Amino acid sequence: MPATQPLLLHDILRAAAEQTPDRPALTLRDTTLTFGETQAMADRLAGALARRGIRHGDRVTWWGDVSLECPPLYYALASLGAIFVPINPGFSDGEAASITDLVEPALRVSDDAHSGDVTVGELLDGPDTGRPDDPPVIAETDPEVIFCTSGTTGAPKGVVLSHRSNRLRTTSTGQPIGPTLTMFPHYHWGGWSFLHNAWAARSEMVLAHAVDAASLLDQLERRRVTRFYAIPGVMQRILESDLSTRDLSALREANTGTSSTPPELLDAIAEAFPGATTSIGYGATEAGGLATLPPTDLRRKPGSVGLPTFGVHTRFVDGELWVRTPAMALGYWRNPVADEEAWVDGWYRTGDLVERDDEGYMYVVGRIKDVMRTGGEYVAPPEVDVVIRRHPSVADGAVTGVPHPDWGEVITAFVVLRPDCELTLEDLRDHCGAELASHKHPRRLHIVDEIPRTGPTGQVQRRKLSEIAAARGAEHTAAPSI
Repeated sequence: MPATQPLLLHDILRAAAEQTPDRPALTLRDTTLTFGETQAMADRLAGALARRGIRHGDRVTWWGDVSLECPPLYYALASLGAIFVPINPGFSDGEAASITDLVEPALRVSDDAHSGDVTVGELLDGPDTGRPDDPPVIAETDPEVIFCTSGTTGAPKGVVLSHRSNRLRTTSTGQPIGPTLTMFPHYHWGGWSFLHNAWAARSEMVLAHAVDAASLLDQLERRRVTRFYAIPGVMQRILESDLSTRDLSALREANTGTSSTPPELLDAIAEAFPGATTSIGYGATEAGGLATLPPTDLRRKPGSVGLPTFGVHTRFVDGELWVRTPAMALGYWRNPVADEEAWVDGWYRTGDLVERDDEGYMYVVGRIKDVMRTGGEYVAPPEVDVVIRRHPSVADGAVTGVPHPDWGEVITAFVVLRPDCELTLEDLRDHCGAELASHKHPRRLHIVDEIPRTGPTGQVQRRKLSEIAAARGAEHTAAPSI
């Protein structure tokens, strides 16, 4: 009986390098690597990591900005059976330390702008011995990446994906799809999902060095990008730019999702990119892509995230969407309590309140969990609460997420001032800058007489905070940004 080929992540790049070594694989700014060059860099890094003692099951963190070296590093670690752990480059030293404390890395790799044990440049400067001659035996169920997100207490939770999880999320047919560009950074599962799919199709992945409209448009035009994805807020920035001088005729897909997508935005996308179609995607790091609304249904089902993706089974419990899928994460890294809360008999609790119409199309109408989702990122309110209460003008304070048409939610602060003190939103954001990544900073501020809390436990009643915000409107608003 023939042996079954295991689903291993690094085989995606290796197959592309064997079949189309001279085809463009990875571009950042003005530099492009072919599949052959990318695989050679991955092999060189695998050899350097093995010489430093990295073995099967070891965790290796990456703390750095978007770079050409990061994807080969990820694939090199996968080929060693090691586990890649990316860290948000905008994190403070304390926030980054919370990740390293959680995963206990055998090695901390960084770029020149961040601290670590070794830079990726130093790994590449060593002797080129290629990949090890005795590669480890790797099972498709072995973990290969940990994506860290905020938990409900602010402590990070590590979502563990196996080789199998990621390969099953790679839905490419293998046919070339042209260059792909997305605004997601290296620490976000979404960006890697697009890269794996592009490389499985032996197509180029264009990395976004910045998410401002001008930078994205430059890359779209220069690399003749055919597939582009951005959350609604970023897409809105692009549409507000002057597109009249841009040649974007190569674009065939201008996709969006993650947060609420108003019909007006879809109309604007169609007008700006007449040669492209638009789909809306909905998913979770823990379970992969869960639903897609295709171009044919955009006008027929406004506000919907579509039907469940093939292979995704759904269950609705008190309005909450539960899912089961072969691409499920292995769980949370060394966190059995979080596992028990999130998974019930193999079903993942999304935390999303979802309604269905008579044809089964799903509509996300809210969240039952206390975690805010802004610009595609999850933020735990207690983590921000602690920081804003340290401001010398603040007697008490708390935050909640307020719905926003482009960003899903914007972080809104409610503050009780100390006697004879004043506070502006700019002051509060400056205060948060030293301790929190920018996407966790409040975008709105309300001065209140008291923070509503529950009697027995003193917990913040965030629903009442949302009611205060709705009654007052968007006062003291700062333009949200990622």
